[in-house]
Amino acid sequence: MPSFDEVLKEAGEFGRFQKRVFFLLCQTGITFSFLFASVVFLGQAPGNYWCRIPGAAELRERCGWTLEEEQNFTVLPLRLGNGSSHGECERLDIMWDDTVSCASPLAHYGNHSAGNLPLTVCHDNWVYKQPHSSIVSEYNLVCSNAWMLDLSQAVLNLGFLTGAFILGYAADRYGRIPIYLLSCLGDGICGIIVAFAPNFTVFLIFRFLQGVFGKGTWMTCYVIVTEIVGSDQRIVGIVIQMFFTLGIMILPGIAYLIPTWQGIQLAISLPNFLFLLYYWVVPESPRWLLTRKKGEKALKIMHNIAKHNGKYLSPHYSEITINNEEVSNPSFLDLVRTPQMRKNTLILMYAWFTSALIYQGLVMRLGIVGGNLYLDFFISGAVELPAALLILVTIDRFGRRLPFGISNIVAGIACLITAFLPEDIPWLKTTVATLGRLGITVAFEIVYLVNTELYPTTLRNFGVSLCSSLCDLGGIIAPFLLFRLAAIWLELPLIIFSILAVVCGVLVLLLPETKGIALPETVEDVEQLS
Repeated sequence: MPSFDEVLKEAGEFGRFQKRVFFLLCQTGITFSFLFASVVFLGQAPGNYWCRIPGAAELRERCGWTLEEEQNFTVLPLRLGNGSSHGECERLDIMWDDTVSCASPLAHYGNHSAGNLPLTVCHDNWVYKQPHSSIVSEYNLVCSNAWMLDLSQAVLNLGFLTGAFILGYAADRYGRIPIYLLSCLGDGICGIIVAFAPNFTVFLIFRFLQGVFGKGTWMTCYVIVTEIVGSDQRIVGIVIQMFFTLGIMILPGIAYLIPTWQGIQLAISLPNFLFLLYYWVVPESPRWLLTRKKGEKALKIMHNIAKHNGKYLSPHYSEITINNEEVSNPSFLDLVRTPQMRKNTLILMYAWFTSALIYQGLVMRLGIVGGNLYLDFFISGAVELPAALLILVTIDRFGRRLPFGISNIVAGIACLITAFLPEDIPWLKTTVATLGRLGITVAFEIVYLVNTELYPTTLRNFGVSLCSSLCDLGGIIAPFLLFRLAAIWLELPLIIFSILAVVCGVLVLLLPETKGIALPETVEDVEQLS
């Protein structure tokens, strides 16, 4: 009986059918990038706000003040008495009532000058010129509550982490397509609930759930694409990530055109419902069906692929070699039980963690500082495009391992040089730091491909999901590591990033080369990789 790869070669390894499925699933990369980076626009700092004095709303109505007039009466005394205060996080410790004069409300307090009036910390009752422009103004995530904005992103990453475990396991047990469609449905529903969350607690709960389902859509679509193409075509996994970058570049345009955070949230969530139409056009992975002893269904799909590709399967392809390895539900022990699997798993987990930590750290550092937020964010996404092109040029010529290792080492050296460059040549410092980001982006994109190629079909989705969960852990840690270390010495985070990247570059050179090798079907196949 022929093997699956032999049948695939006969049916077409990357024909019209695979190209169509590939293009459709690539759209998931765009919507996932929206979710991944949306906090930048959902959480924009409100441009103009102040803490309202108790009774000020009623007094404003009685006196017919505009918002600007109320702000002047509230904030100007603070600026006169304390030049560093703008009335955002503290207010005058007074209360306005019916006895207060409309023309001079502070005259009510007698001999107190504006600078001697008592102050108190503001805990609520902020006034915003644009109250629904971001979640910051919607849920009062300012002053002592500012850390809650970071919490919202940490909760999303925690959702990614949870989704990697739960939905990665489910996709290996119940199939790629059912879990992909379930994830798309869950992502869309949770996204709508987030947009209309009545309070911050509900917002956090459903942002976490949106992270769970969002990770399910991204990881599962990646595995499906990898499993239906031939070994020479698996770099399509890199092209999927170009669509992720495309999403990063589209997002600022969406945010620019839509003035409210609810509108942005709906715009990035609703497209997930369109993916439910894939039920009729994207088949289950035939590789997965074979591991579940469903050879007839797999062969039927292969005949359909051949038909769409303009090929014809020979009559002797009436049966495909079925994996004889005992199929059991995947567990972490399966990933570390044998020597080669154990080495691959530990190195890949470290590579995922390092890539995410450095990538997000450099994004925040180079960041979106001053200037035009929308244009700067677009440019920061465009910087990533050369990474995918660089991979496509080098990966077939030099294999996976060498570009993987070199890109990490280049990123590490660039971070180290950036740390010691003088501040008076900012263009050079920014250029070298950008080279570091390009290097870590290359590494980040290659780890997806290598991770997929180093696990057998029975454990592939679970293995990719588990290892990539370290990416989400890195995403949770990155902002805290960056800001805590920067408080000690501004360039200290770059030193840490440099060490982590160089160590990663050396370790990945110990992985087996997978260029041109058929995807392993069993654990034994992985153990035979040199």
